[in-house]
Amino acid sequence: MAGLRLIVGLGNPGAEHLRNRHNAGFWFVDALARQVDGRFGMESKLRSETAKVSYAGQSLWLQKPITYMNASGAAVAAALRYWKIEPEEMLVAHDDLDLPPGAARLKFDGGHGGQNGLRDIFAHVGHGRFHRLRIGIGHPGPGNRDRVTPWVLGRPSASDEAAILRAIGDAFEVLPLVVGGEFEKAMHKLHTSTEEQ
Repeated sequence: MAGLRLIVGLGNPGAEHLRNRHNAGFWFVDALARQVDGRFGMESKLRSETAKVSYAGQSLWLQKPITYMNASGAAVAAALRYWKIEPEEMLVAHDDLDLPPGAARLKFDGGHGGQNGLRDIFAHVGHGRFHRLRIGIGHPGPGNRDRVTPWVLGRPSASDEAAILRAIGDAFEVLPLVVGGEFEKAMHKLHTSTEEQ
């Protein structure tokens, strides 16, 4: 399987959203940029903040769409076209209601699971054949559909935030494998490590 050339973090722009659960994808790419001294700059034609970094021996683009979560697809599709990157060479990091805080899962292809940023990427790219990093944020509970929006747009408790950051750290442990195209190996290692906690 091809290695990665683009890592997209999904979230909402603005200081008021910075610590929201919905911004876990931004947390991931921000932490990655810090790790490799990457600097985000505004790329207005891509409606994104972008950074070019060297990681695990590869040249990588990092992208944070500034379109708000529900309209992420146009920015992502524009970046793929502009940099001539295939969707299969992209990893999208996003929050996931179906996983508890502290869990991180890698996935390739499949549905969007109701995640609105993914849903919009599907609409613009035309399919779901790209890599995802699902970062667990937990769920407000069964029968609480009306609480989902305030939940994802709310700030996690201190213990949940620590668990989410720990899951991001676990994902970093296997990221060199993902970037190098060893996706199955990375998936096995990540899923085994987070199940043991």
